[in-house]
Amino acid sequence: MKIVIIGAGSSYTPEFMNGLIVRYDELPVKEIWLVDIEEGREKMEVIKNLAVRMWRRAGKNVKIYATLDRREALPDADVVVSQFRVGRLYARIKDERIPLLHRMLGQETNGAAEIFNAFRTIPVVREIIEDMKELCPDAWLINFTNPSGILTEVIIRYFGWDKCIGLCNVPTIAMMEEPVKLGIDPAELTYRFAGINHFHWHKVWDKEGNDLTEKVIGFVNDRDGGTPVNIYGAPFDLDLIKSMDAVPCGYHRYYFQTEEMVAHSIQEFAGRQTRAEQMLKVEEQLIELYRDPGLDTMPELLKKRGGAYYSDTACECISAIFNDKKIHLVVNTVNHGAVPVLGESSVGEMSCIISSEGAEPLPCDILNPACEAMLKSMKAMEQCVIAAALTGDYGMALQAFCINPLVKNGRDGRQVLDELLVAHEKFLPQFSDVIRSLKEKGIRSSDPVVQELCRNGN
Repeated sequence: MKIVIIGAGSSYTPEFMNGLIVRYDELPVKEIWLVDIEEGREKMEVIKNLAVRMWRRAGKNVKIYATLDRREALPDADVVVSQFRVGRLYARIKDERIPLLHRMLGQETNGAAEIFNAFRTIPVVREIIEDMKELCPDAWLINFTNPSGILTEVIIRYFGWDKCIGLCNVPTIAMMEEPVKLGIDPAELTYRFAGINHFHWHKVWDKEGNDLTEKVIGFVNDRDGGTPVNIYGAPFDLDLIKSMDAVPCGYHRYYFQTEEMVAHSIQEFAGRQTRAEQMLKVEEQLIELYRDPGLDTMPELLKKRGGAYYSDTACECISAIFNDKKIHLVVNTVNHGAVPVLGESSVGEMSCIISSEGAEPLPCDILNPACEAMLKSMKAMEQCVIAAALTGDYGMALQAFCINPLVKNGRDGRQVLDELLVAHEKFLPQFSDVIRSLKEKGIRSSDPVVQELCRNGN
């Protein structure tokens, strides 16, 4: 098997290597190609050296290559793993700080930040798919580049790559931590997830068919209750959650407890400690750890990165495809009617059976009318984001801002949109005419951190 990792300079890559190592008997990998851009060259080389040490420790003869040219890596790949961030963490810092300056949420996969993450990333994904069609037309694309759901929809519906599965670690964390809280073996539980990436609900039953959802809701506010470590734990209103009769994902805090979440984010912003700025420091610490020639295992610090178990989920998904496992995983794929409120051809995040055929969604009619209404609105927002990203249509971008509940409508929302467009000019060629006009009007962020990043070419 040949695996290509695009964005291999990511600090998550050692976790992916570890996932492949522990599954080597069922996934006999022979070649792993690490791909990144010039700005990520040094990190990629450090990670390559660590990967070589990890495989040597495992006693497996796996060849590791590193390149800045993905066309060199892609020919005849069996699996392509996407885990890159256009603009690196510096772009995420802008995504978070510009909205927060206007007292709006800045968060990588929610609100204005999610929208701009998609704007930057979709054009790059198009280029990758064009290369894959030429060089590895039979490969599976396993995507956990964010925003995972939006990108998976673009890849399948708009770019025509059907062999794509989008992943997220949030359902994995829930299905790892909830059984511990319940005191029940995970193998004895049945889960059903329904929604879109970072905006889904789930229910759970025991082997006798007893509904345990209410019990899980009872500890949804516990720190070890299934919420990823990167999400501030503002407590859910349990009356609200119980009325839904389904467990919300941790990211619903941004929508249901918005005031508390924004207030906490503004505190971090004031101390130059936005999540992106924190992660930049953690990333630097991890790379320094990875440089140690004596390190040949995945370090514990990686779990603080917020994306723990992403890579393990990816490896399990790959194994399920290539070994026809027919196991339950929660992934982003075409709905095919599984979640009634989503369109037939829309991509959702839902319970699926993963086999050699890919992802088969399981029927999952678990949402009450209020949840369905919220989900339908958020899916419409995603469609506007995709349309704007593909065409550079400013009005469509405004529509996405208007629909998203984490963005203020009116003058403030438009100001945030304009400032983000100018700040990310380097990565938004589809909006070049709009950005030129905004710059002529003197639009730019007044945040000194953003200004410094722009001056430095980031």
